[in-house]
Amino acid sequence: MTEPVLLCWSGGKDSALALQAVLADPALRVAALVTTVTEGPQRVSLHGVRWDLVRRQADALGLPIEAVRIRPDAAEDEYEALMRRLLERYKEAGVARCVFGDVFLAEARDRRERNLAKVGMRGLYPIWGRPSQALARAFCESGFRAILACVDSGQLAPSFGGREFDAALLADLPPGVDPCGENGEFHTFVYDGPIFRRPVPVVRGETVERKGFWFFDLTAKE
Repeated sequence: MTEPVLLCWSGGKDSALALQAVLADPALRVAALVTTVTEGPQRVSLHGVRWDLVRRQADALGLPIEAVRIRPDAAEDEYEALMRRLLERYKEAGVARCVFGDVFLAEARDRRERNLAKVGMRGLYPIWGRPSQALARAFCESGFRAILACVDSGQLAPSFGGREFDAALLADLPPGVDPCGENGEFHTFVYDGPIFRRPVPVVRGETVERKGFWFFDLTAKE
């Protein structure tokens, strides 16, 4: 019997690598992907990717997806309450663990574990502790395709936004920028790869600067 797990899904490369690891484990199966969506703009929180695009992404992966919908000005306790409600529903259905694509931020992992413990669940971190440079190279070499959808204007020039996440981009990253963007330097949207049934065609739209970040709008190509 396989163990059902939830997978915290941003639509980015670290989530995709964590999902790849879970799909390769015959003891696990994904009950659903879970992402946080900001109401109003209908975009994935932090990354700024359109919810419609992430739904298409989940469909291309052949997996169900759940949205935790938060208000644009939602405080942390409101988000945690909404997430807890969803986790409790899955806990009652037999799900005891939630998968995350964290790499090395211990504070984030500890916070997740504290919140999961409130509903009697635990975290699973398939790519935790792997060197960022090796992880980034493995992502590219295994056939994943991703675009930088958001960059921190304090750490990267806006010219990095909208670029393919590939070997050329990794070579161009300034010193001190984590190759996986683990410190929030950038966020990605994965549109193809070995775990996809088909690619998600996307086109690059307008560029917007907001709260110290450059967002590079991606839309579905019909």
